[in-house]
Amino acid sequence: MTDPRRRLPAVDALLADPDVAALAATGPRSLVVRAVRETIDAARANGGSAPPEGWSAAIRSRVRRLAALSLGPVINATGVVLHTNLGRAPLAQPAIAALARVGAGYANLEYDLARGARGSRHGLCRDLLVELTGAADAIVLNNAAGAVLVALSALARGGEAIVSRGELVEIGGAFRIPDIMARSGATLVEVGTTNRTHLKDYETALTPASKLLLKVHQSNFQVTGFTAQVPAQEIAALGRARGVTSLYDLGSGLLVDLAPWGLTGEPTVPQALASGMDAVTFSGDKLLGGPQAGILLGTRAAIEACRNDPLARAVRADKLTLAALEATLALYRDPERALAEIPVLRMLTESVAEIRRRGEALQRGVGAGAELVEGESEVGGGSFPGAKLKSWVVRLTPGPRPLTPDTLAARLRAGDPPIVARIGDDRVLLDPRTIFPDQVETVARAVRSALDG
Repeated sequence: MTDPRRRLPAVDALLADPDVAALAATGPRSLVVRAVRETIDAARANGGSAPPEGWSAAIRSRVRRLAALSLGPVINATGVVLHTNLGRAPLAQPAIAALARVGAGYANLEYDLARGARGSRHGLCRDLLVELTGAADAIVLNNAAGAVLVALSALARGGEAIVSRGELVEIGGAFRIPDIMARSGATLVEVGTTNRTHLKDYETALTPASKLLLKVHQSNFQVTGFTAQVPAQEIAALGRARGVTSLYDLGSGLLVDLAPWGLTGEPTVPQALASGMDAVTFSGDKLLGGPQAGILLGTRAAIEACRNDPLARAVRADKLTLAALEATLALYRDPERALAEIPVLRMLTESVAEIRRRGEALQRGVGAGAELVEGESEVGGGSFPGAKLKSWVVRLTPGPRPLTPDTLAARLRAGDPPIVARIGDDRVLLDPRTIFPDQVETVARAVRSALDG
């Protein structure tokens, strides 16, 4: 019996098909050739069966998929405000405008317009950061891990860095403090225990080889019960007394106090600096609400050492990051404006009543199969671990035809734009906290289509 795969058409034969030839004529031809090859390969993997929709239709569909950009916008209906898998902080409109303005042409990234000579990108955002935080100096790098790496390299290379065992954390992407410390050239010295560390532990560990006292904020987990940690100000004071530099890896980069909205326990950047630590590192795309960036603040001596470290060039920020970050930081000059215009802060401080009104609009838009119930949102992004935000969620109940929550969620993700929901109690849940007002109608229409199948 002849293997049906032997009867599959050749690439040249399919390219000669009038519909496929017309597709190739509009270009790019290389993309159409790839689509033809992959369509044949798919048919071969299917036992040699031709595509049910026909060769030309299958090739056209594959060309569309191949031509589509892999990175695109999605609607976050999960209720996780800083969703790492969905790009963390959405940007404020002024930041988006800055991206477009700077990205569309040339910019004074490393050019001093007053002198008409080479400048330094490290001066960009510096003045704003100093103004907003009270730091003596500042530098912006490409992400928080890069900032920690540069700080350790500049301040502790060739010496010992002392850190509590309870702060040897791992964050997303398998980024571990001990690993990054080893890469920096510093020698790790662990003190205390997993749950309890005291000032005397740091004091006992100090030797002539000690170069750095490191404190890491436990931003993505909680240790409760019989615990003890040494406050940043005590570590900073010990460092000053013994001539050892201190570094505080703060994590989320909170510039405003969110306690009035029930979010406590996350130190703000000004508080961290007020502790007297020589240097503080944090992210730009978490609670700060800006683009991915690693921000280093501190004394002039500490930041100058970081600025001059060779690794600083390897992890330097690009012009788009600096443009978006500067525009975001500028909003903090007016805290009320920052709360209103920076999406992360707006979502975290939005009233439950407003979220309910948006949920009611979404429920009405979906119609049958949707009910509005009380629920909870999360901050996400390794910030405020364990904190829950009161919310209202739209709970979806499929119609009489069998439709599992996983299938419904997959249909929503397959839409344009994709909608990412969460599943709870065997139901698909849509949290309006992270659904922007102008997205409600789009989500309702997509849900109706997904429920109808």
